[in-house]
Amino acid sequence: HVQLVESGGGSVQAGGSLRLSCATSRITYSSYCMGWFRQAPGKEREGVATIFGGGVIYYSDSVKGRFTVSRDNAKNTVSLQMDSLKPEDTAMYYCAAERWASVVWCGRAVGGAPSWEYRGQGTQVTVS
Repeated sequence: HVQLVESGGGSVQAGGSLRLSCATSRITYSSYCMGWFRQAPGKEREGVATIFGGGVIYYSDSVKGRFTVSRDNAKNTVSLQMDSLKPEDTAMYYCAAERWASVVWCGRAVGGAPSWEYRGQGTQVTVS
């Protein structure tokens, strides 16, 4: 069955960097929209970055220019490089996957709060 396992969260000072990784199983990336979303206490869920099966990438305005999403087909891993972190980036970060999503759906998943077909358990990011 499909599995998503995040790692790489932690605590960092403002201006620092973290790299999140999502190890996946039973996912063929060309058939999925892969993404990262976050949720902070008392706030709505926010999609921060998605990568469409065909390779198109989307970022929310809040992270554009600071975060970079990528995928490694050989290692079955999706990553989120986060630079210039701000206290407002503090949240639980989740890796997610949606099979057969259209490129439009994948784009709208950024900034919004769609219901993903699969998601991981999350990894905490704290910026102080």
